[in-house]
Amino acid sequence: MRAWAVRGQAALALLFVCAVALASPQTTVLDANSHQIFLHKLVTAAIERTHHAVRYDPSYVRIPYPGGDVPEHTGVCTDEVIRAYRALGIDLQKQVHEDMVQNFSAYPHHWNSSSGTDSNIDHRRVPNLMVFFLRKGQSLPVSSQMDDYSPGDLVTWDLGGNVPHIGIVVDRRGKQTGRYMLVHNIGQGPRMEDVLFNWKITGHYRYFGPSS
Repeated sequence: MRAWAVRGQAALALLFVCAVALASPQTTVLDANSHQIFLHKLVTAAIERTHHAVRYDPSYVRIPYPGGDVPEHTGVCTDEVIRAYRALGIDLQKQVHEDMVQNFSAYPHHWNSSSGTDSNIDHRRVPNLMVFFLRKGQSLPVSSQMDDYSPGDLVTWDLGGNVPHIGIVVDRRGKQTGRYMLVHNIGQGPRMEDVLFNWKITGHYRYFGPSS
């Protein structure tokens, strides 16, 4: 009887392994499909932002928490990323703040003499977003090959003099280069432009929102 029990347990274990092996590819496909749908929605939200008139204004503004935003007619490069994600129901203000509270030392905060977090401004700083996307999203290779960048990717640059910038890759291509363009705000409001390699790329990420 003991031999039959052992054989029975072995058979059940084998069936479980087979079931997992069969289910895993399907799960992977479903995850890949859902990610592509998400990125498509993010690109659509980013392009929609180019229809808004926004005056470039880096001023410190006290905003509600969570779900806070500076006045809709003002903002900087980070605000366009924040607004695109908010259109998909993801509040980067909340997500960044919560992670900074738990992991403050992981984030650069040299521009602020405060010893603590500030939900009014922390998520609006490119260096903080870079750390957040590195910690909570996917960090992708930085390269000079245009095919390495896909719609929905987030790209950060150094404009020179250690001035950071950020934009979202979209699914429209530049007529002359064939490269995917980016939605960003570098001073004239949110625009879609062929600027991928205009400055030194410092980061390349994907972020699908908080994990469930």
